[in-house]
Amino acid sequence: MRHLISSGSPLERDIGYSRALVDHEWVFVSGTTGFDYQTMTISSDVVEQAEQCFRNIERALQEAGSTFAEVVRVHYILPRVEDFQLCWPVLRKYFGEVRPAATMIAAGLADPRMKIEIEVTARKVLAANKRK
Repeated sequence: MRHLISSGSPLERDIGYSRALVDHEWVFVSGTTGFDYQTMTISSDVVEQAEQCFRNIERALQEAGSTFAEVVRVHYILPRVEDFQLCWPVLRKYFGEVRPAATMIAAGLADPRMKIEIEVTARKVLAANKRK
């Protein structure tokens, strides 16, 4: 049972990927940047980009039948290591209680305007409720 989810970004079509993919009870959200996909604009501020990443991820999780509470794994990718700590308040806002397994990677991103990219793996809400 594979279900593909799109944000509407032309990059998904051009590169050949989905914003998220649901496979049975698992939800895999692709690396998500701080672009506002409606306007294809991006802030120059890393903290604002982090907030937009989470708004984009939240939309994908909702469409997939999941929430931030079901996230089990997160990868943070930033070109500048020193920007990571600036984002901690935003990360705590979304994951402070959830506390998924996490990795931070310093690496270049596809567009020099991108200052953070976030990828998550979650379970569908219904699958999580069956475990209880």
